[in-house]
Amino acid sequence: MPAWLIPALKAVLPHVGTIVSAATPVFTKKSGNAPPDQSTLQQQITELQTAASGNDAHIKELAAQIQSTVETLEKGAALAEARHRWTLMLCIAALILSASALSAALFVLVAK
Repeated sequence: MPAWLIPALKAVLPHVGTIVSAATPVFTKKSGNAPPDQSTLQQQITELQTAASGNDAHIKELAAQIQSTVETLEKGAALAEARHRWTLMLCIAALILSASALSAALFVLVAK
């Protein structure tokens, strides 16, 4: 599992219930085949405006959380890259040391 997936899931999972409950239909419905009257239309418009403003607040909150998640992921990636460079340098040093030890062993074997 990729390392970035766990923090992303931890950030999103607490809000799944809110997202699902916000997606359920909660608007006033017209009764039967009768054309909606003015009060029903006004009530539906008010509900839509309330839902839109609520969605706006949720979107802003989610954007802030995503921004903090991305910043955390960037910090983790920078740390992982630094560790990778350090490991690469150690591997190169070990390779050079082993090559020089092999050369010394061959020299001693041939010189004997």
